[in-house]
This record gives sequence, structure tokens and C-alpha cells, in this order.
Amino acid sequence: MKQLLLTACSAFVLTLSPTLIMAQKNKPKGAGFIDKSNMDLSVKPGDNFYLYANGNWLKNNPVPASQTRWGNFNILAENNEQRLRSLAEDAMKNPTDDMVSGRVGRFFQSYMDSAAIEQAGIKPVQPLLDKINGLKNKKEIMQEMATMRTMGMGSPLFGFYIGQDSKNASEYITRLSQGGTSLPDRDYYLKNDSRSKSIRAAYVSYMTDLFQYIGDEAATAAKKAQQILDLETGLATIQWSRVEMRDPEKTYNKYAVSDLKNLTPDWDWNVIFSNLKVSNVDSVVINNPEFFKAADALFVSLPEDIWKSYLQWNVLKSAAPYLTNKFVERNFEFEKVLTGQKEIKPRWQRASRLTDGMLGELIGQLYVKKYFDQNSKDRMLKLVKNVQETFAKRIQRLDWMSDSTKIQALKKLEAIVNKIGFPDKWKTYDGVVIKKDELFNNLRSISQYRYNEMVDKLGKPVDKTEWGMTPPTINAYYNPVNNEIAFPAGILQAPFFDFKADDAMNYGGIAAVIGHELTHGFDDQGRKFAANGNLHNWWTDQDASRFDTLAQKVVKQYNSFVVNDSLHLNGKLTLGENLADLGGLAIAYEAFKNTPEGKSDKKIDGFTPDQRFFLSWAQVWRGNILPESAAQLVLIDPHSPGMYRVNGVVANMDAWYQAFDVKPGDKMYKPESERIKIW
Repeated sequence: MKQLLLTACSAFVLTLSPTLIMAQKNKPKGAGFIDKSNMDLSVKPGDNFYLYANGNWLKNNPVPASQTRWGNFNILAENNEQRLRSLAEDAMKNPTDDMVSGRVGRFFQSYMDSAAIEQAGIKPVQPLLDKINGLKNKKEIMQEMATMRTMGMGSPLFGFYIGQDSKNASEYITRLSQGGTSLPDRDYYLKNDSRSKSIRAAYVSYMTDLFQYIGDEAATAAKKAQQILDLETGLATIQWSRVEMRDPEKTYNKYAVSDLKNLTPDWDWNVIFSNLKVSNVDSVVINNPEFFKAADALFVSLPEDIWKSYLQWNVLKSAAPYLTNKFVERNFEFEKVLTGQKEIKPRWQRASRLTDGMLGELIGQLYVKKYFDQNSKDRMLKLVKNVQETFAKRIQRLDWMSDSTKIQALKKLEAIVNKIGFPDKWKTYDGVVIKKDELFNNLRSISQYRYNEMVDKLGKPVDKTEWGMTPPTINAYYNPVNNEIAFPAGILQAPFFDFKADDAMNYGGIAAVIGHELTHGFDDQGRKFAANGNLHNWWTDQDASRFDTLAQKVVKQYNSFVVNDSLHLNGKLTLGENLADLGGLAIAYEAFKNTPEGKSDKKIDGFTPDQRFFLSWAQVWRGNILPESAAQLVLIDPHSPGMYRVNGVVANMDAWYQAFDVKPGDKMYKPESERIKIW
């Protein structure tokens, strides 16, 4: 279809008159990037800027049946999945490098080979289920919990990983975290509203069916399911909330391994670490010590059979999306209850996404070779430099921060490392064996590689060349322990970034994202990390207090926003992202005003440069979402919904009021004294 469309357009261009050809050549740069037909011009910008900018698009673009939400991120994701599919299918047919394209092609083929998956039935997981059935006591059960992690079969009871030591970012350390639950958040177990109850009932039904699929009688399956729900509810009860878990100081609790006996007297950590393939561990960081103390008591109190059922469930829930169609469909039926999604994504889409998720730095090599060029990287580096320099000037002008803290803030900003596009050093996936007709074994091979790669880091220097996202990812991030920002190749496309766009569009898009990630280094979490990545207080007490006072104003402002007519946003959960949005757009705007276009008043598509800047930001976040998904995200997502990522930010920026002549009486109007300015 795409090729036919391009052919038709080429033929049309040949028939254009010389006058029309000249008119096209004379179109100003950036023309066409704002389509008024997508806007709702009947809405006053000052009443609801998000709807003014996107209203007709929202009306004309409902959420497709195979999606839970629909906006620019989803459109780009679908385009990327098409790209990944094309790359994988080419690799499948014509592998040019067995270690890269060969493995990519075979992995994609193994997911697409539904006949082989149906023929295998439950054979891939049967040995694991049988092994669990044969466990004789609590000691063996705890050992199996550890072993399952090494194979990628879930994280029963608690979380474990090797990561950088927040207070010594140049070294890796063993980290233990609260966990063991399956539903998206502890509140799903603890709240007694009708939605939470219906989700728990659906969860029990889902577990019951999967146990029956592996041969349990209906009554036995139902009993196991209820016992697992009760067990996970017990774990949820002793977990901290997501807001509490955002505090990097509260969640940094360092223990000598010899002292873990006092916390969990019934767990033999020497045996556990041995089964986790970790040796020479002298200390660990635990995010919630109270959880481990209570989890030890829970482990002792429940009989072996319940724990064995729980381990079987961890196998089944991890494997269900990759087993026979019966498992896949039942897994999706439960997901529908959580998210409201009506249809499962096509198989090729799931295969593309999984290939990126499991072999991201193999298919990533193919992706950047075809879809990313040095010009994009060079342009991004210039944008980052401009935004970073602008941020430095803004820090110097802050009226609430003392000079001594400003010096440290500027040092941190200057030390931030920029990663653009893709890694300098690619992962090799040494030892990973991929066969074209063994999906489950392929997944296990990759999971074991990734696990071994992780535990092998312990005792070695930190590798700061590693990326936390794959090259095709449409996202960006800030990593506080490395003090770095990263922009994968996937996000460097319209509406975020386009060579054909004018500066207003690119600064309202990707430059605001750059500013957002930079600001994360100075949000309520990031500000607690120093320039070298260590969790260390570099603030004066007075400056920290002033910052917290300003941040609480942001919490209060976002607490007032309502989703689905009843659910209020959690201003504390979303604080970091809201601070990054507020800082990011303000920094990007000032950087934009340093460009020739930013200094002009020349209109394009009928809008001034300033108006185009804010419209670009609004267009980035446009999207529809299903009510079920919106309700879920209010509980678990640290990001505010798109409408409030737009309206919540622009209502605090003086330039927006001037650009759209927003006055008292308009619904979004805030007196200047109430507009929050931090960074």
C-alpha cells in the first residue's frame, strides 16, 4: 500500500503546473506541520488549550480495538513495529550475518510459527511444573524461587537484581526489593471499590482456568487460585506504596549479609545467593526492610502446598503469552478486564515488539543502519547543547537558590552525559542459541543470558556505555546514578523531531523532551543525586526547604486534576514527571527564543512562532485512552495524562498567556502570583 501511494504521488507531481511547482518551493519551512482540521477552534485556548489544539483529532481518532490508548506515541509505535517486521522478515529470508540478522530472523520466525507452538502444547513448561511438584520442604521451595529467576520465570516473593550502588555509583551491588504480587499495584488487592473487586474476581477466574489447562480438576484449580490470591494479598499488605517507593533515601537500606539473619531468620541467604549464582556478596541494599521481615513470617506460616502452587503460577503467568492459542487468548481475556482493550494485537505486531524487547541490540543494529543517520545525531547534539546552556543560565538567575547550591547545580548540569541514537558498543548475546521453531526455549536462552550478564557485573567496574532502552524505542530517559540523558533513534522522528520542520515545532517537541530529561536530574528524586551519580545531599538546608515548598505547590495543583469525572490524579506519585514537564518546556521555550525564528514574528500556517511552539507541545501529547486503562494508570503511572501534561504546564508559563491572549475569566487562567516557576 505504501509503495502504491508513493507511486501515485510521483505521477501526480509530474502533472503539476510550473506555477504550482514554484509555489511549493516557496512554501515556508515548517508549513503543514500544524493542521487546523485537527484543532477545535470553537474552544478558547484559555479554556482548554489541549482541546483547542487537538479537539477534532480526538473526535476523529477513537482508540482502535487492538489498543488501550491512541495518540502520537502509539502511531509511531505501530510504524516502528512495521519497520521491525520488515527488518525481521528480511533477516529471516536473507540473513547476512548469522550472529545478528540470522538470530533476529530465527527468533521472529519462532514467534510467527504458531503451528510449532500448538504442537508443543505445554511440553515447554511441563518439566518446570513437575520439578515444583516434587519439592519436599520449605528449603527446597526457597531454592527453587531463586533458581526460577535465573531462567526468567518470574520473581516470586521478592525482587532481586544487581545494580549500581546509589551511594557509590562506580560500583555494582546486590539489591533486594519488595515484590511477589501479580496485579499491577498493591491497591488492586487492598481496595474494596467495585472495580477492584471485579478485577480480583477475574484474576481468580484466570488462575483457575490456567491450572485446569495443565490438568488440575476444577475444584483443585479454584482452591489453588483463591490461596494464591490470599497469599499475594498478604504480600500487598506489607508493601510500601508507589509514593513511598519514590524516595531514594528511604529505600536505601544497606545490610551486611551476616545481618540478614536478624531480618529473615528462616531464610538461608548463603544458599539463596548460591542458587542465584551470586558469590562473594558481603552487603546488600534493601528498599523495604519491613517487607522482608513480614515476608519471612508469611513464608513460615503458610504450608508447602500453597507455596508450590504459587511457584507453578509464576511459571504459568510468565509463559502464558508464548504457549498455545488457548493460553494466549485466556491471558488476553484477563488483560481486557485490566485495560479495556477489545482485540489482541496481530501476531506480527506482538512478534515485532517481542523481538525488540528480547534482542533489542541485534535488531537495533539493523534499525539504525536503515532508519538513522549521522545528520540526525549531529542536529540533536546541537539542540542538547543549546538547551543545556539555556538551563545553566536559568539556574544562575534563580531567586530561591543560594549561590553555593547554584555552583553544585551547575557542576551537575555540566557533567550530564548525552547519549544519542544508539550505543557505541553493541551487546553480542554470547551463548544465546536461537532456533526457528522453539519460541519458548529461545526465550529461556535469552533470559538466561541476560541474567548471567547481570550477575557477572558484580565486582567489576560499572559499564557506563550501557543503554537502558533499545535503539528503536520511542522514548527517552535520565539515569541519576550515571547522570546521563539518552535519546534512542526511535524518538528522533516527527512529531518530536523533523529536519523539514521549523524551529518552533522542533523546540516544542524534541527540545522540550531534552529539557524534560535534563530537569529529571533536578526533580524531587534526581536532585538528591550529585554530579558523580552518588546519592548525596549537595543542597543547603534552606535551599532544600524552598525547593520542597515549591514542589508541594505542584503536588497540590495536580491533585486537583480529575480523570474519568471522579478519579483525582496523585500529585505525589506524578511529582517527578510534572516537575520535568514544567522545567522542560520552560527551558525549551527560552532556548527557542535564542533562535532567529524565535526572535521573529513571522506566521506559518496562520500561527506566530510562539503559538506554534506551544501547539507543538500540545500535539505531542494528544491521545485517547480507554476508561479502564485510564483508571489503571492513575494508580501506577508516574506520568500525568496527556491533557494535564499540556494544560498543567502551559497554565504556569507567562509566554503562553501572551501568545494566546489568555485573560482573567478564561477557565485556565491563573493569576501571575499562582503560576509555579521552579527551574
